[in-house]
Amino acid sequence: MKYYAVLDTNVLVSSMLTNNPDSPVVKIFDVIRSDHLIPMYNADIMAEYIEVLHRERFAFNKDLIEKTLSLITQNGINCDKVSVAEVFTDPDDIVFYEVALSRDDSYLVTGNLKHFPKNGRVVSPKDMLEIIAFGELRNDTLSEAEPPLYLPIPLEEINAIISEVRRTRL
Repeated sequence: MKYYAVLDTNVLVSSMLTNNPDSPVVKIFDVIRSDHLIPMYNADIMAEYIEVLHRERFAFNKDLIEKTLSLITQNGINCDKVSVAEVFTDPDDIVFYEVALSRDDSYLVTGNLKHFPKNGRVVSPKDMLEIIAFGELRNDTLSEAEPPLYLPIPLEEINAIISEVRRTRL
């Protein structure tokens, strides 16, 4: 079965920071390569990915950035967004949620569950892997949060950098 999901920027950053091949954020990309998870994106999401991944703070290898973004665009689908009525603490998070809602069968995969509405469509990387492995029936048993395992800097710091990038784009 194929699943569709928008990947929050922190998932990409975390996958590129970790050295643990068994980390859920790394395995998400393995599932994309196996064609079981179809990434969803739009121009705004891709612009944020590009900006954040090129931050000097991270010093990511440009080839790795290009491979990561190519994996998303080559294996994914460019989607329109739908308007939502929910209120977000960070208005820049809205586009990720709006694109995720453009399909009835899609998810938003994030390390920041608290930034989004609590429903079965907003899941952690670990939860997304469980859904793919065990199916939709596991939604009611998914964890509320996933600790940022094996990251050299705290997830909160990654999120602060992403928020800073979003503010400077305005």
